[in-house]
Amino acid sequence: MTTVGVLALQGDFREHILSLRAAGADAIEVRTREELARVDGLIIPGGESTAIARLLLIFELFAPIQQLGRDGFPIWGTCAGAILLANDVSGDLDRDPLALIPISIDRNAYGRQIDSFETDLPAERLNGGREPFHAIFIRAPRIRATGPEIEILLSHQEANADDPDSPEPVAVRYGNLLATTFHPELTNDHRLHAYFIDLCAHHAATTPDTTPTCVTSQAALAERGSL
Repeated sequence: MTTVGVLALQGDFREHILSLRAAGADAIEVRTREELARVDGLIIPGGESTAIARLLLIFELFAPIQQLGRDGFPIWGTCAGAILLANDVSGDLDRDPLALIPISIDRNAYGRQIDSFETDLPAERLNGGREPFHAIFIRAPRIRATGPEIEILLSHQEANADDPDSPEPVAVRYGNLLATTFHPELTNDHRLHAYFIDLCAHHAATTPDTTPTCVTSQAALAERGSL
């Protein structure tokens, strides 16, 4: 069974755990390098992007996660997680992002908590889905620009007031990296989690171990200490 980790330093990681299990994966919380070394993919959940950015450094996870992403390891960021994966962030993020996906993103660009909203998104590009995807946006960021290699999975038709004929991307893929500006873990629609699980399973089946030495060495030391 595919094992997907959810970064559990801050934010709504528990909801992702439940969604992953409902979609058929083994799911674990990740707070250490040893736990990171056990998973086939990683979700960085919604929460406070500034807090998560600081905690990544405190828990010494920033460098190994960044290297995994550069090596093609599947990582999915939702809301705050999407901010941390972007290579260009506008707003008051006081630490460097992981800078893994070539997108420009604005923190909290949809407004304050009171401006949070729900909407249905056309989902034809999500594995040919006919049913719309119900999306929940909470103090959500906005993707302002994307690189040419970016695949847009879901768009918000009504978001781009300046150009209504150009829907705004809200779920994107870059290789094995995903970013969504909304919270799919807060609904009972597990299609995006299933999509990510398939991505993780394919990567695990076709790619040699790419876990950075700084992860595997710590895991090995911990295992020796338990003998």
